[in-house]
Amino acid sequence: MTQLDVRPQAGGTVGGTAGGGDRSTEAPGGGVRGNGPGDVRGKGLGKGSVGLVGSAVIGISTVAPVYCLTSTLGSTAGEVGVQMPAVFLAGFLPMLLVAFAYRELNKAMPDCGTSFTWTVKAFGPRVGWMCGWGLVIATIIVLSNLAGVATSYFWLLAGEITSNPQIAALDGNKAVHIATCLTLIAAATAVSYRGMTATKGVQYTLVGLQLVVLAVFVALAVQKARSGAVADLFDTGADFSWQWLNPFAVKSFAAFTAGLSLSIFMYWGWDACLATNEETTGSARTPGRAALIAMLVLVGSYLATGIAAQMAVGSGTTGLGLANPETSSNVFAALAGPVMGPVLGIALFVAVLASATASLQTTFIPVARTVLAMSTYEALPTSYAEVHPRFKTPGRATVTAGVATGGFYTVMSLVSENVLVDTIYALGLMICFYYSLTAFACAWYFRKELTRSGRDLLFKAVFPVLGGLLLATVFVKTLVDMWNPAYGSGSSVLGVGSVFVIGVGLLAVGAVLMVLFARRSPAFFRGEVLTKSTPSLVVED
Repeated sequence: MTQLDVRPQAGGTVGGTAGGGDRSTEAPGGGVRGNGPGDVRGKGLGKGSVGLVGSAVIGISTVAPVYCLTSTLGSTAGEVGVQMPAVFLAGFLPMLLVAFAYRELNKAMPDCGTSFTWTVKAFGPRVGWMCGWGLVIATIIVLSNLAGVATSYFWLLAGEITSNPQIAALDGNKAVHIATCLTLIAAATAVSYRGMTATKGVQYTLVGLQLVVLAVFVALAVQKARSGAVADLFDTGADFSWQWLNPFAVKSFAAFTAGLSLSIFMYWGWDACLATNEETTGSARTPGRAALIAMLVLVGSYLATGIAAQMAVGSGTTGLGLANPETSSNVFAALAGPVMGPVLGIALFVAVLASATASLQTTFIPVARTVLAMSTYEALPTSYAEVHPRFKTPGRATVTAGVATGGFYTVMSLVSENVLVDTIYALGLMICFYYSLTAFACAWYFRKELTRSGRDLLFKAVFPVLGGLLLATVFVKTLVDMWNPAYGSGSSVLGVGSVFVIGVGLLAVGAVLMVLFARRSPAFFRGEVLTKSTPSLVVED
């Protein structure tokens, strides 16, 4: 059955005039606007085009598990040693708690604007606008990074397949690298532009490939660790110990927080499940369930891979040890041959490329739909609320995100590699910023319902607030660490770390843009367009 969650209108009717008529009009971009100011019931997206499995796959894909593992296993082992699996679990905890907040908010307000819409309804237009900005700018940074990684692995894989080092070396040619990167961004934008059906078809294949290759890697790593095969190549393989899962065994709090920051990054992106809520069957419940499924798959994959790799090669700083500084930034490139052999080893390269490419494509989903929602509610120019009549996607917002990603990566690459690296390091700040705001918004929005039952108290307040506090703590700790020029690439601006300048600077840019848009669209910022009583879109039971 289908219902509309609408507020009472003058005269005591619901969703209509006093005489029973419906004064709905067309909203920006082709959605349906209801009777009151900002009363938007739908935005024109392709309803019912994603199911539970498809939504979970999108969440997994956006996180890019194989890419996260190859780029973070070594760094995390370098910080916390054999307690790497414990830190993976510790990073999962705040994300799980925040996921409960997303689930509860989505049940009450299934809206593709997710964090933006929910924080506006809880805290008002300015806090909500900044939360939306944090999501958008974090996504642009991730998209540019994913495009760069996919480009590097494309040429690395080409070199492996052809056994020609000169082909692999093309990635070092800046012009070739940027041209390839822009081509991949354009292709990912095109797939996202064509709608969720095209997206799902691509993602089932790419995500399935990643999980299968990871399973093979784990099995072979455990087998070789137990048999002692090619032990002369391995650093200090070790028998599994439950102590590896003890976070209190980490040598120092500083090391733990550094590892935790890396671990949190590894889970970012699961909320893409919620950004497709207006296109999902059972929009009030399915996205929340899909997010939890995605997170369970991710934590299982991370623990299995981390434990297996540690059993095979250990966490040492020499040879194939995970913490070897010469290989820690890309451990699968070093382990592919020794663990999986020359033939299957190529499959691991393919999996990393597939991971980055798949995430590049699905990461357009949350940013385009957040911009769509912000435009629909007049927080951004309404032209970005246009939905393609055939593909039912936010076409202009998707293309704009693609252009912004390509331009951002090109400029950063040409200006300085250090600036590009430091921008990526600043990403954690944005993630903690908008996730924690959303968690706190959940508790505040439902504050009058918390005494109804123990379940409401736990899932609408205790768990979200705890998750928000954990992420806020990481946010503050990261801010303090970023001040030091040694954080990131080691560069500085007037003695202040470049990562701090970039991270805080990007948030400041958002604040400036908010002031400018407040002059252009004062109704939204006066709280006249999107309020707590503004109806959600159609909700399916």
